[in-house]
Amino acid sequence: MITTPAPFPGEHPVSCVIFDIDGTLTQTNDLIFASFNAVAAHFTGRLYSPAEIVSFFGPPEEGAIVRVVGEKRLDPAMDLFLNYYETHLKEMARLYPGIEELLQELTRLGVPLSVFTGKGQRTTLMTLEGLDIAGYFRTIVTGNDVVDHKPSGEGITRILQAVGCSADEALMVGDSVGDVKAAREAGVRIASAQWDSYAIERLNAMGLDLVFPSVASLRDWLLPRVRK
Repeated sequence: MITTPAPFPGEHPVSCVIFDIDGTLTQTNDLIFASFNAVAAHFTGRLYSPAEIVSFFGPPEEGAIVRVVGEKRLDPAMDLFLNYYETHLKEMARLYPGIEELLQELTRLGVPLSVFTGKGQRTTLMTLEGLDIAGYFRTIVTGNDVVDHKPSGEGITRILQAVGCSADEALMVGDSVGDVKAAREAGVRIASAQWDSYAIERLNAMGLDLVFPSVASLRDWLLPRVRK
């Protein structure tokens, strides 16, 4: 359990916050798995477990799907994936409790908010716009926007440059091992979002200082540390 000392000697304030999407802002893992399996069933006649699907991801969706259907069938497979994802988003995806309130409070305090995700541009915009949170984010960097994907810190570094935030006053919030590695490479603090992470055991072996089991616990730690 993290307690909030006051004051915070030796700590840099938080001047900007970077969020991952899936498993951090949005409960979208089931939608991703269902969309992927709609493609797999159509083109290969088989279904994949969540663990298998997670192992394919890192680059944008194209990188995962091509491993299942091959290069020649990638375009129609992506069309099916995107259609299924968009059609079922309202039914299967939602924000985690407390996320929108946290985004509202940080925005009110003048904190620039950004997104760094491994998702492709199209599913990123579908998700953020479909769940009505796109307007909170000043900068959005997707898996299609970087040369080196997570766990590289390239996307974080690009965001820091875009918003004019120093690494020591930035915070990355994410649920995956890739988020931790990317934040460490970029030299920013990482808040390990463990309210719906599929990698808690691996995360807990990484020597993390900031671990949050709920959005509420992140809020309680973060808001007092925002640069006023």
